[in-house]
Amino acid sequence: MIKKITLAIVAILAILIIWNFDLVVYGLKQARGQLHIVWNARPVEDYLADPAVADSVKQKLYFIQEVREYAVDELGLNDSDNYTAMYDQKGKPVLWVVTGSKPFAFEAKEWDFPVVGTMPYKGFFVEDDANKTLEELKAEGYDAGMRTVGGWSTLGWFKDPILSNMLYRNTGDLANLIIHELVHATIFVKDSVEFNENLASFIADKGTYRFLKDKYGVDSPEYKTYVREVEDEQDYIAHILRGADSLEVLYSSFGDIAEDEKKTKKEEMIALIMQELDTLRLNKADYLQGIKGYQPNNTYFMSFMRYRS
Repeated sequence: MIKKITLAIVAILAILIIWNFDLVVYGLKQARGQLHIVWNARPVEDYLADPAVADSVKQKLYFIQEVREYAVDELGLNDSDNYTAMYDQKGKPVLWVVTGSKPFAFEAKEWDFPVVGTMPYKGFFVEDDANKTLEELKAEGYDAGMRTVGGWSTLGWFKDPILSNMLYRNTGDLANLIIHELVHATIFVKDSVEFNENLASFIADKGTYRFLKDKYGVDSPEYKTYVREVEDEQDYIAHILRGADSLEVLYSSFGDIAEDEKKTKKEEMIALIMQELDTLRLNKADYLQGIKGYQPNNTYFMSFMRYRS
């Protein structure tokens, strides 16, 4: 009887693996990529004790520890070993995220995963795999997008390390990122990506204001710089979300018109939305320098809806 039960279990597992072969392979690759980062991360104390590490790096590491403590003690986020080690990514990206959307509707391509549920994006530690998925989405008729990621939460499955590229961020941006990811490690609702991301963004924004105010004071350069940056970001976000509203109205008006006409109208409206960025009065003159001439697709607008709506 025991042998029969064991064989039955093995048979069921084999069927499940065959049925979900692509997901199993993907999961193994993700686990390998994440474990490589975790295993090769060095404790922050090692960096702080190393005379070869620049003082500027050590200052940022001390700063991150302050943010962690503040997030736990003052904002009530879960205490953990997250961000107590650092992985040296040697200036290179380590994670790529692919997203997809229907071309004439803000309806995301979704992937189903164990534990976290349905997700409107898919991450890869291998760039070639990300590019392959990107091209597959395009071939299926989706608007597709790919971006690198500066930080993410493993939701308590692993000890999330500091990524060395994080240290290039200024004080406000760095504090915001750390708090955002610690929120995910505190609360994450299955099948509710937009709620999770907007919640983390909200708490990170408000928490960073409080942290910088308590640490530096409201008259400090650090606090004032962050305020100006947030003002610019909020103006930009509001403009993109208004653009998304306009696109939704356009898409709903299409009816049975030809595909080429839909595409032309869509591209004209997106071009107009991006051109009208020049009307924004921003604190930082070069805030929009990186997107001048950029013609996004639906995935770009959906990222703002997902994180900032």
